[in-house]
This record gives sequence, C-alpha cells and structure tokens, in this order.
Amino acid sequence: MFDRILNRTLQRPLQRMASGLVALGLRADHVTWAGFVVGLTAVALIAQGHTQWAIVSIALNRLADGLDGAMARLTQPTDLGAFLDISLDFLFYASIPLAFVLADPARNALPGAVLIYSFIGTGCTFLAFAVLAAKRGAASTAYPDKGFYYLGGLTESTETIAVFVLMCLVPHWFGTLALIFAALCGLTTATRIGAGIAVFKPPPR
Repeated sequence: MFDRILNRTLQRPLQRMASGLVALGLRADHVTWAGFVVGLTAVALIAQGHTQWAIVSIALNRLADGLDGAMARLTQPTDLGAFLDISLDFLFYASIPLAFVLADPARNALPGAVLIYSFIGTGCTFLAFAVLAAKRGAASTAYPDKGFYYLGGLTESTETIAVFVLMCLVPHWFGTLALIFAALCGLTTATRIGAGIAVFKPPPR
C-alpha cells in the first residue's frame, strides 16, 4: 500500500549509492544475493532471542533490495535479475515467522504457520497475475520500473517489514501480530483474486 510512496522518497539516495557500487564493478545480482544472505542472519538472531539485533539484518536486506533495482536500471536490467529479486524476497519474508517459531515453538507455531500460509496466498496471486499479464503484454503503470507486472495490494513490502520490525521490538506480541497481519494478507489475496477474475475472464460470446 505504501511501497510507491517509499520508493519515490528513496529513489535519489538509492541512485547515488547504486552509482558508487556500479563504479566499483559490482553487479545488481551480487547485491541481491548478498542482501538475501544477510537477511537470513535474522533467522539465527531471532531464534536465539536477539530480536533487536535482527532488525539490523532486516534493514540491510531491504537496503540491498532497493539497491539492486537501482543498479540494474543504471546498467542493464535482466530477466535473471527480476527472477532472483522476487524469488529471494519471498524466501526472506517466510524466514522471519519461521524464526519466531524456532524461538518458541509452543507459543508461536500456530500463528507462524497461519502467517506463512497467508504469504502463500499473497505470493501465488501476485505471481500468477504477473505471469498472465506478461502473456497479454500488459505493463504496470503503478510500478513501471519493475521487471514484471507488479500488482499492488493492502500488504506490500513496506507493511510487511514494518510488522517484522514490530515483532522484533516486542517478540511476545508475535502471535497477535502474526494473526492480525495474516488477516490483512487474506484481504490482499482476496482483492488480487478479484482483480484476476475481472481482468482475465473470457469476453462474453
């Protein structure tokens, strides 16, 4: 919901940082992989109870996610880059509730499972819409710089990271926050299914 606003706000500083990295000979894919690996350190930190330190890992992961796109636009965007970006993003998102489950299985297993299930809904509808939109040659006017059709929703990256940070700040709220955010993800899934039905339904005979 707030991704467009945040992307617009951070565009210039990210471009300056990306220019420096490109000048050093780094590629966007390097930053994508590095951000993913750093992001996964949050799993170990959360599982061991160091949730506030995990915020640093999450923040660095998101910084890398912004930088790789800016670097790609300064050089040459590729299908591989777009594939890695979204695939590793989804794997990172699912790793955070998993980390809280590992930290306290008795308390967090059920809400963690519900949240991960809700991520399956948002991720599947997001990617399915993108595949069929590409098949029709459609382009997203809301996110023209993305490497594929980017269908927005109530729960996008900004909202997801905000909830992750809140979970890390008050880990004993994980169960409540997970169930609330899972419900919001369910609304996002429903709206995306509705959009898919409206856009892809066959024309009347």
